[in-house]
Amino acid sequence: MSLKEKTYSVLVVSASEKFNQTLPEFLPLPTFSSINTVSNVSAAKRAVSERDFDFIIVNSPLPDDTGMLFAIDTENSYNTVVLFLARPEQYDDAYDKLAEHGVFLMQKPISRTVFSAATGWLISAREIIRKNEKKTLSIEEKMNEIRLVNRAKWLLISELKMEERDAHRYIEKQAMDRCIPKNQVAEEIIRTYS
Repeated sequence: MSLKEKTYSVLVVSASEKFNQTLPEFLPLPTFSSINTVSNVSAAKRAVSERDFDFIIVNSPLPDDTGMLFAIDTENSYNTVVLFLARPEQYDDAYDKLAEHGVFLMQKPISRTVFSAATGWLISAREIIRKNEKKTLSIEEKMNEIRLVNRAKWLLISELKMEERDAHRYIEKQAMDRCIPKNQVAEEIIRTYS
């Protein structure tokens, strides 16, 4: 699937009505198909606890906070990309606090052209996160398979008095002969001898 066919969800945290009305023009459909807007950090925390977002745009300042801690916590705790929009007088302080956490930062006001370029960077960052999520899942699956096979191997050793290499070979041969994954053979052994 090409990037042009993918869709992304966005949470906008902004108390500015003008910004909230203008932003959808900057985020073209269908690429950004789901845009949710909240006006403060408390509502934003509730929103991210209820569902996942690909992007979070924080338009600072907010009525209950600057939004910096929320941006940092969200970037560190969720698989999302955060863009923080800061006023000129706030920018240097925000950069010092946010950049090391991977939060993207832009100084207001922002032109359509600059924002368009920024959305390209955000999409690239989100796709990197997706690739890393897939790698993490495959590593976790492999680790689970290793644990399962080892548990089955030790059951064969204790119950059938096999040597470790023979137990390992038995599981591999069963998987090859029956054209099934090793973890399925291991699960059968565990059910039989547990």
